[in-house]
Amino acid sequence: MIEVRDVKKIYKTAEIETHALRGVSFTIHDGEFVAIMGPSGSGKSTLMHILGALDTPTSGTYLLDNHDVSHFSDDELADIRKNKIGFVFQSFNLLPRATVLRNCMLPLMYAGIHAEEREKSAREALKSAGLEESHFFHRSNQLSGGQIQRVAIARALVNNPSLILADEPTGNLDTKTGEIVLGTFQRLNKEKGRTIILITHETDVAEHAERIIHIRDGLIVEDKKSHNRRIAHHHV
Repeated sequence: MIEVRDVKKIYKTAEIETHALRGVSFTIHDGEFVAIMGPSGSGKSTLMHILGALDTPTSGTYLLDNHDVSHFSDDELADIRKNKIGFVFQSFNLLPRATVLRNCMLPLMYAGIHAEEREKSAREALKSAGLEESHFFHRSNQLSGGQIQRVAIARALVNNPSLILADEPTGNLDTKTGEIVLGTFQRLNKEKGRTIILITHETDVAEHAERIIHIRDGLIVEDKKSHNRRIAHHHV
């Protein structure tokens, strides 16, 4: 599914070269739940941008579903983002006065999907993300933080992507609510077989994944199964 081979990323200005990634290699198979963990400045955000087709490496290869994304044009990268990747960010990026259902349908509107099909897919995604139907016509500014993040997860699911990329998805949530959201990712992975990559700097968040890739100073320093895997509770 994902193969990263000797990926390097160098940012250049007139005076300085910054080596954000110094030769990173790993494989992630379909249906894995992997956390990429590292402190600020470790290179994990740069790696997230490359995995999310938001940027390309200076050198090395990134294969997603057998497509070599490393040398794609901006238009080709946009297609990959639209069709193959669902993003969940720390900031929820929802329209505050639009309903939950409309927020979830937005990616399908951009993709030109028929209205009836949009609503059906959005309802299915919201149910998969664990949101109760009674909330579908609430505005997003009427929901709790955990419910809003579930809507954001549903919006990431609605295009049926092959990869869900979650960047610090519990960063704006209290611990209890964060556990609920992490439980949603675990359930999507276990019951629905979704491939999930979770970017975090927190050990207790990373331990909800099945595998943890530690990155530091632009290099992978450890890649191991998560033996202490924490099972989160799914209650709202």
